[in-house]
Amino acid sequence: MVSIFPDKISRKAMTTYFIALVSVSVVFISHIMPFYMMLFGIVGVCAFFYFSTNLTKQWVTLHPKVFVKKLFWTALVVRLVYVVFVYFFYDAMTGRPFMFFSADEFVYFNSSKLWAESGFETFMDSLRFFGIDDTGEIFFTGLLCKVFGPYILTARIGHGVMSALTCVMIYRIGKRHFGESTGRMAAIFCMLMPNLIYYCGLHLKEADMVFVTVWFVDSVDMVVSDHKADFKHIFFALFSCFAMFTFRTVLGAVGVVSIGIAVAFHKGKIGSWWKRILLIVLVATALATTSIGMRIMGEVDTAWSRRESNQEVGMAARAQSIGGNSFAKYATGAVFAPFIFTIPFPTMYNIESQQNQQMIHGGNFVKNVMSGFTIFALVLLLLSGEWRKHTLPIAMMCGYLAVIAFSNFAHSERFHQPAIPFELLFAAFGVSQLKQKHLKWVDYWLAIVFMACIAWGWFKLAGRGAI
Repeated sequence: MVSIFPDKISRKAMTTYFIALVSVSVVFISHIMPFYMMLFGIVGVCAFFYFSTNLTKQWVTLHPKVFVKKLFWTALVVRLVYVVFVYFFYDAMTGRPFMFFSADEFVYFNSSKLWAESGFETFMDSLRFFGIDDTGEIFFTGLLCKVFGPYILTARIGHGVMSALTCVMIYRIGKRHFGESTGRMAAIFCMLMPNLIYYCGLHLKEADMVFVTVWFVDSVDMVVSDHKADFKHIFFALFSCFAMFTFRTVLGAVGVVSIGIAVAFHKGKIGSWWKRILLIVLVATALATTSIGMRIMGEVDTAWSRRESNQEVGMAARAQSIGGNSFAKYATGAVFAPFIFTIPFPTMYNIESQQNQQMIHGGNFVKNVMSGFTIFALVLLLLSGEWRKHTLPIAMMCGYLAVIAFSNFAHSERFHQPAIPFELLFAAFGVSQLKQKHLKWVDYWLAIVFMACIAWGWFKLAGRGAI
């Protein structure tokens, strides 16, 4: 079993990135990306692959308690440094410390600030206006503003703390499922993942939503797979399940379905049957007997009934909008589904109004590369029949990605966030199972990612009539 991320793979991945960046810049020279945007990608990609190798090597012998402390504090420091840096970066670039085209950020910031200053009734007004979806972030950031003051950095520091805790929970889940070394590798991947760090510096809900999702899987997993689990873990599972609905309705629905799948198909050492039954009954009761629960189910039903028309109408609107991509109308769930673990592909070229995509292009490249190990891991588990021992994280990851694949946001990296920690978890398992004969497949995968970067550039630019 491989316990250290191979240095050879790290070097090849970084080399592939630089070749892709140079190639895209040369091929689409008239749309070359600004150098400072390139730097975001260069730092993100090099830091992820270099430190994934070095930290899995340096931390492999640490005592588990020491490892957890190092993991949390390192993850927190990295995130807080980024939060402060990007605050001044955005202020210099846009005249205010918010992302490019920051309408959603203003909504979250102003709503949470208003609640902090006006009282709980304002939060209830937000609940009636937004619906269940989105109010979790307004409640959380509003609470932070009440305690620490209505400052822009208040929520972002809170995001950093939640994201660092997410890394710790992924370590626990990975250790429980795949052993100590794989759990550590998965946690280090999460700690270094540019996409997870990126959202700590924004006034959006993604960082907190990822935390709640991983907390839910960690809590439910304890109940399903650990005979020492008690009512505390069931309470945490219920609370985090409800919280997921308040961040993204379909995410909570996938969570509820994942519980049923985990209970029905789990194989291995499981707690007593009364814990299974009690967990299902409590979730069903919480969702079916309260007025909020009925409203949630109504929102889920609406989202599901409109899934096909939303994607069709949304893609058509993108194709017809000013500056939109005329090829977008051909993008359907059948096109996205086979690539759902890998997309979105990186935007390595300058497109007006897509500065945010350019900033995160390095993180998307990392996701493209690591998805190869995720797919490899799932194939191994399927062929060996061992997938039944890991039904909960598989169901949560695949269920959510399946919903995204058939939505209007299949290629929006923002909507992929809740699945990323689990993709990295299985990527770590895939790496741990590598043998010498598999290395040639890594080379093939890197070649595919490189060609996808070029092809995606043509798709985005040609669809806009830019080339």
